[in-house]
Amino acid sequence: MRKLATLLLAGLVAGSTLGTAAYAKNPHVGGAAMFEDKNIVQNAMNSKDHTTLVAAVKAAGLVATLQGKGPFTVFAPTNEAFAALPEGTVDDLLKQENKDKLTKVLTCHVVAAKAMSSDVMSMVKDDGGQHVVDTVGGCKLTLKADGDKVTVTDENGNTANVTIADVVQSNGVIHVIDKVLLPKM
Repeated sequence: MRKLATLLLAGLVAGSTLGTAAYAKNPHVGGAAMFEDKNIVQNAMNSKDHTTLVAAVKAAGLVATLQGKGPFTVFAPTNEAFAALPEGTVDDLLKQENKDKLTKVLTCHVVAAKAMSSDVMSMVKDDGGQHVVDTVGGCKLTLKADGDKVTVTDENGNTANVTIADVVQSNGVIHVIDKVLLPKM
């Protein structure tokens, strides 16, 4: 799980700031090049910063979904974000008996649309400073922007910063974040 999270977040962190053009060259994430012709899982597997996230996606059985057509916007937590959870949380989530809970956590990081940073900034501006999005996991995330800095707040009030934005994938886009977003359970 830490590997997958690290891979996804590294891609976003290595990317451009949210104000950068949507079609700029993809940033490196977790020390690895991110290729627009590869899907979310293929790119995430190359990021050393998302090994936890990748492991979690595998454990939850979400690989086929995230390799699918999409489009998806993934707010990808880094390995450091997973490591910041209370001790034992990741190990507990990775247990087979907690697969449903893990799936809920992961799918609360995925929106069923391709939202580039310019789209996010426009939605936030149009909605007066914040925009609520529904995730494929049934969670509501609140997006806010301050200049070119974007934050994502989960239903529990936990706020993550987008550290790398606009990592284009063949089936969507990844925005790397520095915290794990959690659903109400």
